[in-house]
Amino acid sequence: GMAGAAARGPLPLPCLLLLLLPAAGAEPELRFRPPAEAPVRLFTEPELARYDGHQEGQPIYLAVKGVVFDVTSGKEFYGKGAPYNALVGKDSTRGVAKMSLDPADLTHDTTGLTEEELKSLDDVFNNVYKAKYPIVGYTSRRILNEDGSPNLDFKPEDQPHFSIKDEF
Repeated sequence: GMAGAAARGPLPLPCLLLLLLPAAGAEPELRFRPPAEAPVRLFTEPELARYDGHQEGQPIYLAVKGVVFDVTSGKEFYGKGAPYNALVGKDSTRGVAKMSLDPADLTHDTTGLTEEELKSLDDVFNNVYKAKYPIVGYTSRRILNEDGSPNLDFKPEDQPHFSIKDEF
């Protein structure tokens, strides 16, 4: 399952710093811009599907709870042929909650999840995704009502800072 990655233990610090350097240099203005200025980008399902890690040079996006994260810096987890590649290019909320890569679970739908699964979903959402990966937008399901009108209750997620933690 998904727990295997944690067993490897943390990387030695110099390796971690090396991993961080290219990302930090390439997009500091994206990471630290106050959320107020960042335009809210809306992703339809077909648009999101384009960022599934299969195209060289394209970013890799994954949505959880309707929030689209740029997980390109986690290529070894999410890239083509990587262990969690099935999660990307779509909203995989249910899969994240159940720690499942079953195609039937790779959906935004949380109907019937247990209390424990929902708690796990929130933990991973806050402590892995929001902590490690920049938010690039939201799924149309999160921003719009069923009839396509704007959802007036929509609030962008705050994402004040990134901290680097091991994946799962």
